[in-house]
Amino acid sequence: MGSVYVFMISIGASNLLSILPVVTSQRAIMYRERFAGMYPSKAHSLAQVIIEIPYIFLEATLFLIISYPAVNLYESAYKVSWYFYDIFCTLLNYKYMGMAIASLSSTYQMASICGSFCITVVNLFSGFLIPQPMLPKWWVWLYWIIPTSWTLRGLFTSQYGDINREIIAFGKRKTITAFLESHYGFKREDLLLTAILLLAYPIFFASIFIYFTAKLNFQKR
Repeated sequence: MGSVYVFMISIGASNLLSILPVVTSQRAIMYRERFAGMYPSKAHSLAQVIIEIPYIFLEATLFLIISYPAVNLYESAYKVSWYFYDIFCTLLNYKYMGMAIASLSSTYQMASICGSFCITVVNLFSGFLIPQPMLPKWWVWLYWIIPTSWTLRGLFTSQYGDINREIIAFGKRKTITAFLESHYGFKREDLLLTAILLLAYPIFFASIFIYFTAKLNFQKR
């Protein structure tokens, strides 16, 4: 599952960085159309948000088809659905995060720097490299607001949160469910909250993109 998470984050980071030049280059077109009174900036931004959904859906489907049987996960419609939902929301989140960063940056170079910094932060505090129980108390708040921490929580809990088979971890014998709770802090009871937040983050970043694209003007006269 760690390899699946790393692959998912790598594709997500690629989505974030690849959208930056697209958004920044189309900004001049949007300024021209807004000045000509063709249609408001929010309509242009909303169209950019919506058009990404089918592409992300196809990307998530291909990722599911390739990775799920390769990792040999449990064959269950419930687990497959959760796996796809986790992937789809995560990739959508990265795409819209990149668009939000671009809307707040005056140039592509600035957006690229901010995007790289955000990728580092969301990966560092996702709970994969440093599990949540091991994080210093003054950094735990950042863990809870990072979207990738909920990606990891949904991915691990949905696939292994109901498995009571015993394993040996760090020299101790315990069930997989108990290991997830003790080492990562993951509880199966949090799946509903995880599902809501996985969808809320893309909506949040898309809203930031639409709002600030309409409000900010980086056009040089």
